[in-house]
Amino acid sequence: MHEYSIVAALIEQCESIAEQNNATKIDEITLSVGERSGVEIELLKRAFEAFAEESTICSGAKLIIERQEVLLECKKCGKQTNAQNLKYSQCTHCQSDEVEIIKGRDIVLMRLNMLEC
Repeated sequence: MHEYSIVAALIEQCESIAEQNNATKIDEITLSVGERSGVEIELLKRAFEAFAEESTICSGAKLIIERQEVLLECKKCGKQTNAQNLKYSQCTHCQSDEVEIIKGRDIVLMRLNMLEC
């Protein structure tokens, strides 16, 4: 369950950003999670609830998760397409099997809503 280590790093990053901005509280955190990131969303949410309560700055914060679709690029024709129905093996334009996932593997901190108290 690497979701716990991801959340621990997220909380640490949020606390650091809040301190740099003289914020004493974070009430909302928005993450973009790629469909191919290997993260189980429900486990991530549960881990966040547990870790956030231990943080003075993040306690009570709401976690918003935006799903990031997979984007493929064909190395043969250069076209990009969204992967649909988990078909990652062929280009939908030229049917080449020389495709690469260029988006959809990441976990990105998108926004923090911080408060000064």
